[in-house]
Amino acid sequence: MSNTWRAMFQPESVVIVGASASPGRPGHEIIRNLQANEYGGRIHLVNPKGGEILGLPVTADIESLPDNIDNAVIIVSASATTDMVRRCAAKGIGTFVLAAGGYSEVDEQGEQLQQDLEQTIKELGVRAIGPNTSGHISTPHKFTSSFFPLGWIRPGNISYIAQTGNFATHTQRYITTGEHYGVARVIGLGNKIDIEESEVLEYLADDDETKAVFLYLESFKQPQRFMQVARKASARKPIFLLKGGTSQEGSKAAIAHTAALASDSRIVEAALRQSGVTQLTEYSQLFHVAKAISFMPLPRGNRVSFLCPSGAMLVVLTDLCRQKWDLVVPELEEVNRQRLQDIGPTWLRMRNPVDIWGPAMVHGIEKAYRDAIEAVMDDPNIDAVVVVMVLIDEFGTPPLHFLVDMAHKYPDKPLYVSFTGIKERMEEAKAFLEPRGVPTYPYIEQPFEVLSILNQARQAMERSQLER
Repeated sequence: MSNTWRAMFQPESVVIVGASASPGRPGHEIIRNLQANEYGGRIHLVNPKGGEILGLPVTADIESLPDNIDNAVIIVSASATTDMVRRCAAKGIGTFVLAAGGYSEVDEQGEQLQQDLEQTIKELGVRAIGPNTSGHISTPHKFTSSFFPLGWIRPGNISYIAQTGNFATHTQRYITTGEHYGVARVIGLGNKIDIEESEVLEYLADDDETKAVFLYLESFKQPQRFMQVARKASARKPIFLLKGGTSQEGSKAAIAHTAALASDSRIVEAALRQSGVTQLTEYSQLFHVAKAISFMPLPRGNRVSFLCPSGAMLVVLTDLCRQKWDLVVPELEEVNRQRLQDIGPTWLRMRNPVDIWGPAMVHGIEKAYRDAIEAVMDDPNIDAVVVVMVLIDEFGTPPLHFLVDMAHKYPDKPLYVSFTGIKERMEEAKAFLEPRGVPTYPYIEQPFEVLSILNQARQAMERSQLER
């Protein structure tokens, strides 16, 4: 690991230039975040007023700091940032997080400020994230430079590279409070005057803490390098990208957001496909797909079995599997089809996909689902299983331990769960299953969409591995 990445993701010391005693201010919330995550390194604070903030002493000026602090988070105005960088570099600080906005994404004056800052970074030979960034996260080291009120951040194996500040802010807050998977690294690139997506992806490809990488980008700073890095990275772990600014209107919005210059979407799409990157098409997929791959393995193929309490669901989902998601709904081997038949009513021919309503009425919900899941999981023609359950008080909500048992019994095949019925019971089921490693989805189509995307990722990895 290079000194840059060690100082950025495993800093033993950090200085916050622009620390604030006022709750709600960025220079205050970053301190609260570090404390909430029990960061064990040394925290230095700089504010001309001196004193103490949240139990930590405050240094009145940069020149009074000790030498060679690993990382500086500079939270001052754009006009003052360059001077602060110079003064910190004189104290031996080599890596920076530059929070201020007001640069090339704003106007010509901001463009000049950004050029001056970029030139200063190059002259000093230091490394920087930003400007116009909300920071980064490294849960293995219990560290964050985010100034958004995050609180505790759940550790995990998913990493994000984002050309937007929201991943280290309100999006991370949603993941922590609304989902049950966690993150390893999150980095908001901002305006990319120095550190850019190719370097970070190269680092994450070798990062043992990262199982999969998700990117949101509006532009590529070094397109050819990115494609080369992505080709190598995708041979080792799945890489997903949501590209913003692909329409004319979106391109204009991207320029206003991060001064990004969007590329021709058709050229980008072809290049990414050749590089082993799986493209996402919806913002929510950055979470739905991440949750699935955090808890479960990649499916070994595109052959799916699903259990539904409704004939209409079976018909519609089968159509969508074949027409939209490139998923196959195969016949089961006869021995496993017969296992389904043994739990079904005599008047219903059991097969894949599985009409589970009849067996549930005969044997009860838990036994019917358990036996059916085992039958399809045991079948060599099946790569993944989706379970749709009815959760209403009148039928009795079954204990859901059996779904966790099934996931553990068949660790090589993904098992996803969706629900219908009472919304409150669905939320309770999610809160039970996901901390135990079983991903759930509130809408019936979502697990199939996720499987489709993960199947594309598996194929992309296989192509990249063959090309090595």
